[in-house]
Amino acid sequence: MATRKGSLDAVSLLGGGLAATGVAHFVAPQVFAPITAPVFPDDTTTWTYRNGASETAIGLALVSPRTRRLGLIGLAGYLGFLGYRAALARG
Repeated sequence: MATRKGSLDAVSLLGGGLAATGVAHFVAPQVFAPITAPVFPDDTTTWTYRNGASETAIGLALVSPRTRRLGLIGLAGYLGFLGYRAALARG
């Protein structure tokens, strides 16, 4: 099914949601600290902001078809990094 130019698609909506979640890391970092602490126990607050910045940038890249490929590459790298850190935290 073709979409009209300028219409929102699933990836754009995902990107917008991810960007909004990233911004929320700055607005209410205390909400994300319990999620962040097990994976980033050292300097959790700084990592909360770093994760928020990453999610905002990746999400915004996913919104536009012109930057979507870069956003998908960034998302893959970010998820890989989080997975690696989670595996380290489990021991």
